[in-house]
Amino acid sequence: MVPADRLSRTFAALADPTRRAILARLAQGETSVTELAEPFAMSLPAVSKHLKVLERAGLITRGRAAQWRPCRLNAAPLKEAAEWVEHYRRFWDESLDRLDTYLQRLQAGKKDDGEPR
Repeated sequence: MVPADRLSRTFAALADPTRRAILARLAQGETSVTELAEPFAMSLPAVSKHLKVLERAGLITRGRAAQWRPCRLNAAPLKEAAEWVEHYRRFWDESLDRLDTYLQRLQAGKKDDGEPR
């Protein structure tokens, strides 16, 4: 089971569309903070704040190579979140399957004009 605090940090980080866009970009490979900031209409310090949230959630790591500070994706917390969501997807699939079976039985018990047989 995933500790709730880590799962909460992951979902909190994913709640923001800018952070999701940053993760999508990092899924293509590591890049610098400057390159990550390019598509956004915000300051470099604002992008850095988003990166700190992602880093605290364990979704990215930042390195240092001379002046270059590459960011890279760490997908392990995403896998843990997906596994948590999967449990509930199975619950809803099973519930909807039961509802479908029930509705089919109701429909089979009626004539074409809607009257019971």
